[in-house]
Amino acid sequence: MKLFSVTALGLALLAAPAFADGHASGDAEAGKKVFNKCKSCHTIADAEGNTIVKGGRTGPNLYGILGRAAGSADFKFGKSIVKAGEEGLVWNEETFTGYVTDPKKFLKEVTGDDRAKSKMSFKLKKEAEMANVWAYLVSVGPEVAATEEAEAASDG
Repeated sequence: MKLFSVTALGLALLAAPAFADGHASGDAEAGKKVFNKCKSCHTIADAEGNTIVKGGRTGPNLYGILGRAAGSADFKFGKSIVKAGEEGLVWNEETFTGYVTDPKKFLKEVTGDDRAKSKMSFKLKKEAEMANVWAYLVSVGPEVAATEEAEAASDG
């Protein structure tokens, strides 16, 4: 059974970049390389414990970020990002790239709180890197596969 799981995960990872197109404008393969800057703080691991990228634990697990409310994952977030999520901030390419450009400034803008803070101090400066890392995160997440399955079921 474990061999089947590993094989299925491997096939999903190979196919995933093709599915990212509808959810991301960047290049998932290039984003995989950019994610090396992120993995000192962030890991990517699914709910079953399969590690996609072993990383640090000072930031939240980024698996399944597409469509997730900000500050809602199993992690000890700061008050500002939790507030943003409670007020409706959901991660998509636009919100993600806005956040990684300048996390503190972004939270101030979306919450309307001049005292808003972010625990994340790292910033991505290049738009292409932002789009590419987002495409990579989407490509290894569960939402793309679920969307593709739903579309296939409605066509048949």
